[in-house]
Amino acid sequence: MPGTTLQSISLYKLRVPLREPFVISLGPLLAAENVVVVLRTAGGLVGFGECSPFLTINGESMDTCFVVGQYFAPALKGRDALDLAGSLAEMDRVIYGNSSIKSAFDMALHDIAAQHAGLPLYAFLGGRNDKILTTDMTVSLGPPARMQADAVRFQQEGFPAIKVKLGGTLDDDVARIRAIRAGIGPTHALRVDANQGWRTADYAIAVLRALAEFNIEHCEEPILRQHFMELSRVRAASPIPIMADESCGDEHDAARLIQLQACQLLNIKLGKSSGFHRAQKIAKLGEAAGLVLQVGGFLESRLGMTAAAHLALSSPAIHHCDFDTPLMFTDDPVLGGFRYRPGGVIEMPDGPGLGARIDEEWLRRAEQVHF
Repeated sequence: MPGTTLQSISLYKLRVPLREPFVISLGPLLAAENVVVVLRTAGGLVGFGECSPFLTINGESMDTCFVVGQYFAPALKGRDALDLAGSLAEMDRVIYGNSSIKSAFDMALHDIAAQHAGLPLYAFLGGRNDKILTTDMTVSLGPPARMQADAVRFQQEGFPAIKVKLGGTLDDDVARIRAIRAGIGPTHALRVDANQGWRTADYAIAVLRALAEFNIEHCEEPILRQHFMELSRVRAASPIPIMADESCGDEHDAARLIQLQACQLLNIKLGKSSGFHRAQKIAKLGEAAGLVLQVGGFLESRLGMTAAAHLALSSPAIHHCDFDTPLMFTDDPVLGGFRYRPGGVIEMPDGPGLGARIDEEWLRRAEQVHF
């Protein structure tokens, strides 16, 4: 269709410092270092996408995404923006992997396609805005007293669930959770994320058993993702339900985990799945297997997190949302997008498409390239 032909493609580096270091078992994070993709069609439609690459998870950085995006631009320019599956296949043809930057292009293409259809993105994905989305709030890894203070503050701010970064020694992690429970009480929803920090199955099982008394909803990625064949043994021995995150990148990973009965929950992230096309395949597999699903992200701004929220409305099996990282930013470069309301409630935009874009002033200041 001539009006939906991709006429121009722009890439921007978007760096936003965090209010304070965000520490996980894989290391500290000081800033969001993201890449924004802007696609324009011959008919005047403009689509926005964003990725938040993570060196230790998807093997990408802001710099590599900026370069690889310049491989995609000439391959996609002149194509029909509505050919979503074909565009992803073309990116896969150009280069293997690189799921983060692929997700930014896929997001922008879906923004255009939903605008063209006159639908909010969640409706274009087959979903409805018929459930209340609420985000958890994450406690960064650190000394027990500081983690307790953060958890108490988040509880007082009304977040319905608190997620705690762990991944240290058994004694240290138990001390952290004991301190947090002493601060927030025994019943407030509490989740933990080891980010592979307990490494081996035997050690993870020991930690999970030691945490059993603290009423933990679920634990994300307790062992090294390379050991996914051991995850079913962890699940069977753990008193706490297991959520696969780093070990679940695309639909092929999801299918393996389901076949292995490795976990009760899956965490879907657009930056792991290369975007919506494969993320929806994961969701369908998880729903068919009776798993509970979460949608999360890396350090996306409200643009990328709004895309994640649209995904969360596309499947009834998605029950948990982890959309808190934009609250850690020192500034907000996004116009439109979802809004944070009291109680961790996410208020979605209702116009066509993604409903979010990056402020032009931020784009003007950013390192950029155009095709």
